[in-house]
Amino acid sequence: MTGPAPAVSGLRPGPEGPFPFRQFIVKMHGRCNLACTYCYLYEGPDSSWRDRPAAASPAVLDRTATRIAEHAARHALRDLALVLHGGEPLLAGAAPLAALAGRVRELVPPGCQVHATVQTNATLLTEERLAVLADAGVRVGISLDGGTAVHNRRRVDHAGRPSWPAAARGARLAAERYPEAYAGLLTVVDPTLDPVETYESLLGLRPPALDLLLPHGNWSAPPPGRTGVRYGDWLCAVFDRWWSAGRREVRVRLFEECVALLLGLPAATEALGLAPFDAVVVETDGSIEQVDSLKSAYPGAARTGLDVFRHTFDDALRHPGVAARQAGPASLAEQCRACPLLRVCGGGHYAHRYRAGHGFRNPSVYCADLQRFIRHVSSRLAAATSAASAAATGDSSARWLPGAGPPGAAGLSATDQPRTGHGGSGQAGTGPAGTGAEPTGAEPTEAEPTGAAPVPAEAAPATGESPEPPEPAEPTAPTPVPPASAGGAPAGGAPAGHVPAGGASARPVASGSARAGTVSTGGGAW
Repeated sequence: MTGPAPAVSGLRPGPEGPFPFRQFIVKMHGRCNLACTYCYLYEGPDSSWRDRPAAASPAVLDRTATRIAEHAARHALRDLALVLHGGEPLLAGAAPLAALAGRVRELVPPGCQVHATVQTNATLLTEERLAVLADAGVRVGISLDGGTAVHNRRRVDHAGRPSWPAAARGARLAAERYPEAYAGLLTVVDPTLDPVETYESLLGLRPPALDLLLPHGNWSAPPPGRTGVRYGDWLCAVFDRWWSAGRREVRVRLFEECVALLLGLPAATEALGLAPFDAVVVETDGSIEQVDSLKSAYPGAARTGLDVFRHTFDDALRHPGVAARQAGPASLAEQCRACPLLRVCGGGHYAHRYRAGHGFRNPSVYCADLQRFIRHVSSRLAAATSAASAAATGDSSARWLPGAGPPGAAGLSATDQPRTGHGGSGQAGTGPAGTGAEPTGAEPTEAEPTGAAPVPAEAAPATGESPEPPEPAEPTAPTPVPPASAGGAPAGGAPAGHVPAGGASARPVASGSARAGTVSTGGGAW
């Protein structure tokens, strides 16, 4: 076991914290059968995996299950997420994964629901293994970079051979034979690929949910190809394709939760918003660590010095690094706290803020890209809300805009949302919501929003090319995100839960619920 990470001084949990962990990421196997060229875990600065056992022992797994149950009982958790992870967790076999899920369910207090998910590269999926996982109530999330061999050219095995043929077989087997156990796909954004082609190829694998991740990078080790707002433009192009589909083809977590935050609804994602982070990792040797994404910053960034044999998860809650991630705006850079996009952006992914010599109190290295994306989503949402509001009040002077959904179309209220994480069985609000009109591809500008006008209209974002953390772009109009009213709607805005476009519905998570399998730690976690 490794020693503790350097302390982060001057931070305490928020006024209601510390918040209990609700996502428990257990490293079933510490090695991987692939050698993806962009993998931050095995190709990055932290090589602590080399000093740990390849697989978690029965003693580690049993003690981990006990500690999870102990934490659930102490904090009266109604549900929690158990994420079976690696490396490639299926190198441990399907039976140990099923056994751990069963053991945790056996030990947690009555009334606590355990949402178990395994995140795999799909190359080792077989019908027999899928049957074992499905029977044990373990859902399967799959990491792929697209739906073709070309998209997955960086995902190779240790001999340099492509992983796509085996991964495609595994993904299609899950979709066709075990759809109830198929959680969805996780994809790392590659700005060199055509965004719409990549998205549509992923739809061909029939995922119930899709998670789009920005590659891990920071100010000292910038992500590949970071020029201008290349990543933001990529996300905007996919968002427009998704938003204008006329129906909800797939749940895209980043998009749905951005919409939720813009509407003033609660949302839970590591990439956006100010929700306290609530995930913890158990390594193969029983070490309790922070999430793997921190390992992309510097060696030892995820260490706590704790382990499941001598320490509780409450001990981990008191670690300075965890406190920093539960401190809300207090942990953010001054530029972020002054930014009108604060409540939606939340400073971006924590690992993306790092800069050697300055720690994590910086804007995200993707600051300009996030501004571009959030303002773009806001403009589409405001236009759609305006059209729907005008129709509801009988104002025929406002022209309805393509892709905005039919006037008066309603999404889900905060109490209607499924709380089972990616690919949850709750699919309310998935019916057709468009008119069949072809999207114009242009930004709607005709109507002033009468409902929620969450953030300023799109402005020219910062270039993101400076090696220094940029100042936030000046908004064109100082209109912050409207606060949520007691009913869950933005004050003075759209009705509660109204998401009037493209069949998209936000997925807020009720207080105390688990965000099952929603951790995004790069090309591996769900």
